[in-house]
Amino acid sequence: MVLRETHERKMNAIDRLDRVIHEPARLKIMTHLYVVESGDFVYLMRTTGLTRGNLSSHMTKLEDAGYVEVIKEFVERKPVTMLSLTEEGRTALLEYRKYLTLAIEDSD
Repeated sequence: MVLRETHERKMNAIDRLDRVIHEPARLKIMTHLYVVESGDFVYLMRTTGLTRGNLSSHMTKLEDAGYVEVIKEFVERKPVTMLSLTEEGRTALLEYRKYLTLAIEDSD
């Protein structure tokens, strides 16, 4: 009975994982942005190993979900794209971590 309850709890936790964040490339982006105030597009390309097109596509999905704020500006007449996590994004990442931990924790 305890084993079944544990299994059901783990399956429920997996069902609650945020699919927007669960994609590995978006998880990389979110994780990097969690530890910095903001990061520019080139920094995120280098640290995540994503191509320009991939990063742009995933950045758009995260922005549409309300998890990332994208600020486009000019610095010394050069376009710069800055990204930062929103409060909603920070909360979503912490929730994701909570449910992932529940899904994989040992059931001693």
